[in-house]
This record gives sequence, structure tokens and C-alpha cells, in this order.
Amino acid sequence: MARRAFPEFVKSYVGRHRLWSDEMLEAAERALSLIKEKSIEHVRLSFADQHGILRGKTVVATEIESFLLSGCTITSSLLLKDTSHRTVFPIWSNMPDPVTGLRGASDMVMIADPRTFRVLSWNDKTAWFLCDLYSADGKPVPLSTRQLAHEANQKLASRGLTFIGGLEVELHVFKLEDAHLTPDLSTQPGPPPSISLLSHGYQYLTEQRMDQLAPVMDLIHETCVGMNLPIRSLEVEFGPSQIELTFGPVEGIGIADNMVLLRSAIKQSCRRHGYHATFMCRPQLQNIFSSGWHMHQSLIESDSGRNAFATHADNRELSDTGKQFAAGLLEHARDSCLFTTPTVTGYKRYRPYSLAPTGIAWGRDNRAAMLRVIETDDSEAVRIENRIGDPAANPYLYLTSQIISGLDGLKNALVPPEFTEAPYETDIAQLPQSLIEALAAFRTSAFYRSSLGDDFVNYYCSIKQAEVDRFFSEVTDWEQREYFDLF
Repeated sequence: MARRAFPEFVKSYVGRHRLWSDEMLEAAERALSLIKEKSIEHVRLSFADQHGILRGKTVVATEIESFLLSGCTITSSLLLKDTSHRTVFPIWSNMPDPVTGLRGASDMVMIADPRTFRVLSWNDKTAWFLCDLYSADGKPVPLSTRQLAHEANQKLASRGLTFIGGLEVELHVFKLEDAHLTPDLSTQPGPPPSISLLSHGYQYLTEQRMDQLAPVMDLIHETCVGMNLPIRSLEVEFGPSQIELTFGPVEGIGIADNMVLLRSAIKQSCRRHGYHATFMCRPQLQNIFSSGWHMHQSLIESDSGRNAFATHADNRELSDTGKQFAAGLLEHARDSCLFTTPTVTGYKRYRPYSLAPTGIAWGRDNRAAMLRVIETDDSEAVRIENRIGDPAANPYLYLTSQIISGLDGLKNALVPPEFTEAPYETDIAQLPQSLIEALAAFRTSAFYRSSLGDDFVNYYCSIKQAEVDRFFSEVTDWEQREYFDLF
């Protein structure tokens, strides 16, 4: 049926290289029908770059069938940029592996995953597809972080297991006062916008603050529902203008797809209504509180459909599978921080007595521990909550780190330590204190070099080293205060 909707499918780029499953073909047919039915005018084709930022092109809807079958070319140098959007590899001269194939800003091909089709809730004449990246010969681009997450999920599937993940994300939303769009301020990166608060802080979960934030909460809820994101709750977090969102569990790569879409959708819809939404972990604003990203996770047995983290007995304890998976997360937590906390500011969140972790430990329903084990009477809800994450993390790399670390725990039957009752006061291994420490741990990690390969490790270290180098090249407010008058 789907192939009748695409008479040129077999001869097309997608057909020749067998890039779509039957499920994807059927999803593409449904998407084409909806595009016509809803009189869609534009279609965005987007991919997540190495930082988890969406980049792509917009095509006119009348041409979408051609772009679905043949793909859409896009500049490969988009994979070679740091967070300032500067290209950090010498694309016009000799380049180190694995980026030699991208010399001269050659093309990649974006191929839409038809299952991700959405109509933008804030722009109802525009549709959207999330894409995977391929080279001209139909092979996946090895630097694609979504591809890494696919491969990690396939390794789980080979053991008869499916990853189940739930989002719990904190962010700030402010009133936008001045975007600073005059030409003299058009720097790289540009100055942050001027903002004002939507609420005072430190009145955690109070109804009064909820009512003050209701207009933006309603907007976020409407955006999430319109984009088919399984939102469950909207909460007033601890700090001023801070919000927490929770979402229902999804399978496999879905949690990363949802997080990429969530960040982009909220920022765009809020901006249209005069707000500035930010997932920056710790904005440099007086009295502002840090935000985190907690990833809830469990495994499902593919043959039985049961939660592999539950014993399915009266004791409510985590199963041996769950314990081994947790042991892997703990074992590789320090080396994983470049994926879970990839920003300079993310490490300023790791403070004692702050509901954020400082060390590598797990605890039973303990929000000070890095891993919070949630054991309930409902065996299907037994899970691990990793509280380590920075909301600005690349979702595909965060997910990949969890799966391959947990898998290592399963393969080697790792045994976790005893539960920690007082994580801030117990002598435990500490998380990195800076992006520099995290970069060094990842660069020298035998585990990640064996799991992802030297090429990817060296590539990603080069991207993040450029970010660190730029940070140290600038004089900070602290330095100005400390030395300008003293010396």
C-alpha cells in the first residue's frame, strides 16, 4: 500500500539503500496525506547536531515527496562546530580522522524518519520531520549522535531488552524585555537578551506561584500536547521563574527524540509570545537556582513484555538485572559526564545539600544520590532515576551513555555498592568538578574508546576542547572584580 503512494520508491535514494522499514513507509504515506489534508505549506527537515541543537532546511510542501525519497543535502561542516557555531576543524586543508570525508564542507544527506512527523502547534501551516544523516553512498554518517543512540538500542535488543525512559526536566522561562538585535550587537555568540522574572522563587510547589505562572504553563502544555509529547505534570520548581516538566515513559530512542523536540518547541513557542525559555543549567542571574535533567529508566523483556528491573515478588526490591544495570551506570559515571553534563555551567550545579548529586552513589528513594532507586508495589513502575543530567545535554549522547554503561554492568555481572543513606556526608567517589575534569576523564576512558571507537572519542574531545579553550580566552566578571583594583 505504501509503495503505491511512492511509485518511484525502488529507484529512489531511500529505496536503493533500503533506509526505510515497512513501518516507516506506512508512516510516510500517512504524513503525505496529512500534509495535503491540512494544507501544509512548508516542511522543516531537521537533524540534531553534536550538541543536540536542531539544524536543517525548510522545503515547500509541494516538493516534499521528492525530498522524502531523495533526501535533502546539507553542509557537513555543521557537525564540526562548537557551541559558538564556529567550525573547529580545518575544513579547507588536511583534516584528522574521522572527519577527513567532510573536507571542503562537503554534503551530507538528511533522510526523514517519517515516524517523527509533526505539524507545529505554534505554526499550523508548517510540518516537521526529524532526520538521520547519510553519506552519498547510503551509509550512516558515523559522527551522527542519533546514529550512536540507534546502535546502543540495537545492542540492547540483541539481548532481548528494550530501554524505557521517562523525562523529568527543569527549565527557566522569563519575560523577554530586549532581544538586543541592533547590528552593533551582532557578535558570535551574541549578547544574551534582557529579561525579567515571571515569579519570585523559593516557594516550591505553592499554588500562588502556580497561578502566577499559569499563562506560560498553559502555553507550554498546549505546545507539548500539540507536538504529541506525553506530558504528565507542570510544576513550580524551587527558584524564581523555574518550572519542572515530567513526561510519560517511551521506548528506545523516543526519549531522546522527545527531548530534542521539547527544547526546540518550547523555545520557539515561548519566543513568539514574548518569553525567553532557557535550558541552561545555571543562568548568570541573581538568585537563580540550577536546573537538572533526571532520566528515569528501566528495561522491558522483549519476549514477556515485563519490567526487567522488577522481581515481580512481594519484596519490591530491584531485580538482579536492575542492580547490574545500576552498577554499570555507577562504574562509568565519571567517564560519562562529558555526555551527561557537557557545559561549563553544568558543574556549578553539583553542590552539597542542593538536591543535586556531588558523588557517585545510589540510594533507595534518596534525592541526594546520583541514582535514586524507586521501588513500588506496581512492578511495572520500578525504575532508576539518574539525577546527574544537565538540561543542555545532547539527548542522544546522554541516552547512549546510559545504555552502554548499563549494558556493561549486565555483561560483566557487576555488583553495585551498598545503598548510601547520606550521599553528601559519606566518603564516596566524586563527580568531576569542571568540564575540564570531565573532558580529561572521557579522553582517557578505555571504556568509551572500546565502546564508541577512538575516532568518535577524538572527534568529540576536539569539539569540547575548543569550547574550553574559548572559555579560558575570555576575562570573566570574577577576574575583573578580583584583580582589576587589587593590582
